[in-house]
Amino acid sequence: MSIVDVTELCRVAILTALMIAAPVLSVAVFIGLAISIAQAVTQIQDQTVSIIPKIVVMLLTMLYVMPWSLGQLVEYSTRLFAAIPDNIQ
Repeated sequence: MSIVDVTELCRVAILTALMIAAPVLSVAVFIGLAISIAQAVTQIQDQTVSIIPKIVVMLLTMLYVMPWSLGQLVEYSTRLFAAIPDNIQ
């Protein structure tokens, strides 16, 4: 396996990890922003008000995108195992 092949596998691994994490992280950012605005408007500065809804929405998002995420992981794993040369001794 050449350096180019290894670099390509690492690049695809990083892109796959980013694609899988993007939906959950983007939902967390938007929910955090909405809760921060609500806290600023109502002047409620309790930490649990911001943490609990984010955790719940992130868990629901993970459950919603889980079939797609698993499909992406299976596709990457299949390509990774297919890239292993047959002539390794």
